[in-house]
Amino acid sequence: MTSSLQSMLINHRTTWWRRWYWGVAAAVLSIFLLLGFSCLSTSPDKTTSFTLVPDMVPLTLLRNAKLTGAFCLDGSLPGYHFQKGFGSGSGNWLLHLQGGAWCNTIASCSDRKTTAFGSSKFMEHEVQFPGILSSDPSQNPDFYSWNKVVIRYCDGASFAGHPESEFNNSTKLFFRGQLIWEAAIDELLSLGLSNARQALLTGCSAGGLATLIHCDDFRDILPKDAKVKCLSDAGFFLNEKDIAGNHTIQSYYHDVVQLQGVSNSLNKDCVAKKDPFKCFFPQEFTSSIKTPVFLVNSAYDSWQIPNILVPVSSDSSGEWFKCRLDIHSCSPSQIGILQDFRNSLLKALNDFLQINGGVFINSCFIHCQTLMAETWHGPASPKINNKTIAESVGEWYFGDKIVQQVDCPYPCNPTCNDMESPFMVCTKLHASV
Repeated sequence: MTSSLQSMLINHRTTWWRRWYWGVAAAVLSIFLLLGFSCLSTSPDKTTSFTLVPDMVPLTLLRNAKLTGAFCLDGSLPGYHFQKGFGSGSGNWLLHLQGGAWCNTIASCSDRKTTAFGSSKFMEHEVQFPGILSSDPSQNPDFYSWNKVVIRYCDGASFAGHPESEFNNSTKLFFRGQLIWEAAIDELLSLGLSNARQALLTGCSAGGLATLIHCDDFRDILPKDAKVKCLSDAGFFLNEKDIAGNHTIQSYYHDVVQLQGVSNSLNKDCVAKKDPFKCFFPQEFTSSIKTPVFLVNSAYDSWQIPNILVPVSSDSSGEWFKCRLDIHSCSPSQIGILQDFRNSLLKALNDFLQINGGVFINSCFIHCQTLMAETWHGPASPKINNKTIAESVGEWYFGDKIVQQVDCPYPCNPTCNDMESPFMVCTKLHASV
């Protein structure tokens, strides 16, 4: 990027610029999550210690989607990857909602429909299942033998859009996230989910937000005597002003909710009291979820910091150019601002912690940790009180214990010292993307 172009990007502050920026931010996160499975399976080298994950799971398109009108943004059929359980886990189910940011304008959604995050035409025919999805008991000691499903994300509104908001024009966009969720669940019920003894709904990033939105719905469709819980990974997006005092993420969420008719899927009590777009923020409704919930989040989330706290539009001087992408490059004063961001997260979680909600809030500069073997459960995994994320989740799910692991502030946790943001790892490994 030339210096003149960089200067233009930094100084351009129009509404168009803000929308363009969020479109790029969403696209970058989408690329990261799309590359997630392949990135995590890259052979070890000097850049990363990621190991090979052998499971390859085929894509299945939803059979009943056409009848119910459950379409991806481009009108193609949604899909999922299903790996059948075995042994003691054959009656248990783990569903994972894929993440990949959102689209907030006709233009950004039109761009999205030409990718795997808006069309099944571009989805991989098979993917690998790492971390919490792995069938390796050494990598995934509690859920390795369960039936495991990844529901692909192709709507752009955290599986929560409604067709009533569609535009009757040449764009031909389908806002059917809610219908995709319902059609996927209906099909999985016919495959054995209806007889589940134990079930866990999970999701990463935008899928983590979707997990929170649909958690109680998931509980309601399963047998009353089944143990049902929900795990949101990096899905607790904060409603915070950026460093310039602008409501960047709030404006963006407002546009997503308005464009795709998301309000009909949001917490009804919240929507009755607040503007619907505010109820897209987990801090407004997570404490109202009746089903047990566990939150995995970094206090220094490597997507939230450069997109919510320090979007490019807020950094006209370029002072945060390095820090926003690498916490190790931050000055003491910048670290102080990041500590305030951490404090905002803990404050937003206060009510949730008071009702004994489960959490693993570490101090690693990272985004989405349950899908990587090295962060989910391994010798070099991030730990709090000497426990990995997998061990903490296992105690919470199976032991019905109150598990609230909250890390000390950065940089106190040595298990984060060599931890690199998966966003940055994927960027290095796929530099041509």
